[in-house]
Amino acid sequence: MFTEYQQQLRERFLAAPISPAPPPWRRVLHTGIAGLLGVGFATEPATGHEALMVVSAGGHGLLDTGTGALLARDRAPDPDVCEPSGPHLTCPGLGPLAGEQVRIAGLHGGGLHTMTEDGWTLDVVSPDWPHHRVILSADGGLCHGPAGGDWWHIHHATHTTLRATGFSPTGASLVIATNSDLTLLTRTPPVR
Repeated sequence: MFTEYQQQLRERFLAAPISPAPPPWRRVLHTGIAGLLGVGFATEPATGHEALMVVSAGGHGLLDTGTGALLARDRAPDPDVCEPSGPHLTCPGLGPLAGEQVRIAGLHGGGLHTMTEDGWTLDVVSPDWPHHRVILSADGGLCHGPAGGDWWHIHHATHTTLRATGFSPTGASLVIATNSDLTLLTRTPPVR
């Protein structure tokens, strides 16, 4: 049985319309990726820029988090070396990340940051399980009041399976990855 508070929270999430992330967030990429297995953020050693590694049944790709541009692609990685499994859930980097290991979150486990240093929070809720909703909030994940005030329902996985969602280590990017699509959002990096 649900408590009264749990029932109110469930009803609040069910009633929340899907909306774009608020400023300063902007979507830089939304694309279909069949057989998506996982994603991971990494920093390019030479430039210090963040990149997003995408692992799918069709190979590996590396994306620029600021633009969504493809930096490198390997359509036939060695499955014995590149499957994101084992105790570290890593894959070898490619392109500007060659020689680095990238932690991958997704089908095989792992996770990404769910909070930024300046208070943005991502939560995954399932008030109509098995469907997952991604909630972005600016109030530390409290989700008080109606949607659109301090929290936003930014993704609803009804016909897909959520693989991973989270922020980059700097908090400047966030990704939502399902088994069939990828959404990448960015903002100006917060001042540290």
